[in-house]
Amino acid sequence: MFKSLSLKVIIFGFIFTFFSSFGQSFFLGLFNSSIRDALSISHGQFGSIYASATLLSSFILIWLGKKIDDVNAIKFAFFVIISLSISSFLFSKINSIVFLFFAIFLMRLFGQGLMSHTATTTVSRYFDKSRGKALSTAWLGLSSAEFLLPVAIVYLLTILDWRDLWVSFSLLIILFLSVSSVFLIRKLDINSRETENKKNEDENKIKQWKRSEVLKDYKFYIICGNLLAMPWIFTGFAVFQSFVQSSKEWGPYVIAQSFMAYSILSVITLFVTGFLIDKFTSRKLLIFTNIPLMLATLILIFFDNPFSSFIFLGLMGITNGFANVLGSSTWAELYGVKFIGGIKAMTSALMVFSTAFGTALFGFLIDKGFTIEQIASFSGLYILSMFVLLFLIKNKLKPQYL
Repeated sequence: MFKSLSLKVIIFGFIFTFFSSFGQSFFLGLFNSSIRDALSISHGQFGSIYASATLLSSFILIWLGKKIDDVNAIKFAFFVIISLSISSFLFSKINSIVFLFFAIFLMRLFGQGLMSHTATTTVSRYFDKSRGKALSTAWLGLSSAEFLLPVAIVYLLTILDWRDLWVSFSLLIILFLSVSSVFLIRKLDINSRETENKKNEDENKIKQWKRSEVLKDYKFYIICGNLLAMPWIFTGFAVFQSFVQSSKEWGPYVIAQSFMAYSILSVITLFVTGFLIDKFTSRKLLIFTNIPLMLATLILIFFDNPFSSFIFLGLMGITNGFANVLGSSTWAELYGVKFIGGIKAMTSALMVFSTAFGTALFGFLIDKGFTIEQIASFSGLYILSMFVLLFLIKNKLKPQYL
């Protein structure tokens, strides 16, 4: 029974991270041109609306995400499914700047935010001894979406109106996700665990931190400082990749082709990280997370050859694979799983906030005349500072026992 339920929980996580792509920047960006044409707005206007809507969604996520600690996963999942379906339908009706802000806010909140939050919280809470492998498999859903959807959407936009596509997304979400959730997690209780009763008794000896207690723990902020490096730096690069391309004098397809290296190495790292976590624990691996990202900034600073783009994005893909899994499992190891929903809601909100921060910061620095090498140097200095702080506390990253 446990093996069967474990597999269903992993599939549930995979499906939900896949569908979280509907609110991810890479997916919404595919409709950038269509929306700007429909509303007659500039790149700058769209970027400002997108960043402000993202910021608002991060604040709401802190409160709304905590509710997953109070109800069974199936109830919370249905709330997110219905909300995302309605949000997708409303997205098809965008006809003004105010409506655009509201639609992006909903998609970022229920898509990127709560879909991935529901998936990773459910998997983190249920699994113990296999948490690493389970999370790495679940996150493959988003990696699969990043690989498959851009090409599919670009093709569909040649034969269908973008508004009709979003109506179709709305129907797909409510029909497919509802049936899938009932089949996969209807028997999952909020206290269900992968391991047997004796293991659960041992688990109760670990202190179960409330969110208010976590906020008083200085280690939480240092870990967050490290885990948030990838979201804001990568988002800044992705949004302003045309600036990087022109600065380095790369061809028009170099960066697009380089994303293949990002995707492949991200998936490979997801698998490897899952096994390493189950063998060594997340807290011991955390120190290595941003080393590839640091090397990536050095590549951007010192090299201009087009091939360096592949190395740059490949290294970022490795850190992405590390961070996706470690960002969920570390909190469960250190603070327990009883209140993991509230804790992850807070960290998910910080992640969403950091993507808006990265977009705003990169745009500000570019407007002020900073070169891409100078921006990469600033990013590298941030990574190094967080690494040093994490190194100083690495021996203190242990759960508390009652």
